[in-house]
Amino acid sequence: MKFFARVPKIDFMAQRKVGLAVSTVLTIAAILLVVFRGLNFGIDFTGGVLVEVSYPKSVELDKVRSDLAEAGYDRAVVQYFGASSVVLIRLPPAKSENSSQVSTHILDALHSADSQITLRRIDFVGPQIGEELFSAGGLALLFAFMGIAAYIMFRFEWKFSVGAIAALIHDALMVLGFLSVFQVEFDVTTLAAILALIGYSNNETIVIFDRIRENLIGERRSGILEVVNLSVNQTILRSVITHLTTLLVLTALFTFGGSTVHSFSVALIVGVIVATYSSIYVSTNLAVALGISREDLLPPAEKEIDGLP
Repeated sequence: MKFFARVPKIDFMAQRKVGLAVSTVLTIAAILLVVFRGLNFGIDFTGGVLVEVSYPKSVELDKVRSDLAEAGYDRAVVQYFGASSVVLIRLPPAKSENSSQVSTHILDALHSADSQITLRRIDFVGPQIGEELFSAGGLALLFAFMGIAAYIMFRFEWKFSVGAIAALIHDALMVLGFLSVFQVEFDVTTLAAILALIGYSNNETIVIFDRIRENLIGERRSGILEVVNLSVNQTILRSVITHLTTLLVLTALFTFGGSTVHSFSVALIVGVIVATYSSIYVSTNLAVALGISREDLLPPAEKEIDGLP
């Protein structure tokens, strides 16, 4: 069943140089943000105690900080979480207290000001476990990139592989840059979102690359840019529908999923939007810049063997 009978005729490649420049600038900006501003690592990676409490009405963060400081938790990081009546408290790793003791002390300190505070959750992660999770997460990303690069190089050609890997790195950095700007907590679920995004973005790239390969072989009289534009236009409506339905689900997850999947849904929402752009102006654009041609995709000609001595 076809929702759209006509293929659009948008000249995407007319702005390929602008797209490449914009992507380069954004990638550099994202790297600088991650390096100098940093990420808001959750206790999954840093270790420590995370306490979420709920007040019956809005509360001032300065008041919460002062109550915790009086109880000896002057290094506590306090922020709103979804509403001004819900507060997230981060504490450095506790050496002499377990999680139950920390929660009791925090509630005692806060109850002195308000007796209707509710403890919603408390998480405790040791620093050694956090370091192991960080290392394992980095290895997972590395193996994902290597596996995808090998797959695309085997299925297509090295120029396509370079474009696809560049798009994956671009998408991951865009998400990390966004998380850095808004200091969204980076925890294990966020890492899972980035790994999911790598697969999602790669799928979008493969769809376009497949169509380019078919059209390069079938449209012998068309130039490379004409073939690329045709291929993108043939897949763009399918991509838009896919992205919109995915964003609809992610928005519902962000709105109703609760605090546990907040970072996960934010990272994927940003990633899906970025992947729509990068599949055209990063992966495909870079493959064109590297000089893809029909000869790259045609099977090698068999040499005739002379049987005479």
